[in-house]
Amino acid sequence: MDDVRVVALIRSGQTEAFTDVIETYQARIYRYVYRLTGDADLAEDLTQDTFIKAYKSILKSRSHLSPSAWLYRIATNVVHSMWRRRKLISFVPLVGDDHSLTSSRIDQSRAHSGEPDSVIERMSIEQSLIAVPRESRMCMVLHYIEGLKYREIADILSISEEAVRKRVARGNQKFRQAYRADSEGDPQ
Repeated sequence: MDDVRVVALIRSGQTEAFTDVIETYQARIYRYVYRLTGDADLAEDLTQDTFIKAYKSILKSRSHLSPSAWLYRIATNVVHSMWRRRKLISFVPLVGDDHSLTSSRIDQSRAHSGEPDSVIERMSIEQSLIAVPRESRMCMVLHYIEGLKYREIADILSISEEAVRKRVARGNQKFRQAYRADSEGDPQ
């Protein structure tokens, strides 16, 4: 069923049609959120939050965005909200510093595990992507991974097309630096 028809059905009271929206976009939204956060469990939770917010607002919204762009916008806002909440409580050390432990485990696993190079390469790419500043990372993921055009990204993020171009360019530069640093630090 096409997106416009599904939205019309939902707005006419046939809310079970929202299942089609979830089935169509869940994997894409999860992939996007995962690449922004780098945490699979958190990405699952935020993806679920995205669809809950979408369901609650679909009856009220008269957005000109396509359903996919609209869902990416909601997901972006959900991730931003999570980052704001974390920033507010970041001064309170709830748990020990697991980041250094995780990094050393990853480095050890590269050196000793015998994992295929493709898995190591993928881990390196994911770590390098997480090193890119959030705003640039969002634009890069939407453009390179989700295949959206700069104009669509500008609509989703409510910024200019030129801002998207700059964020992608800066993100590319940061990604290359992080990837190069990770590769040079690799004992091969």
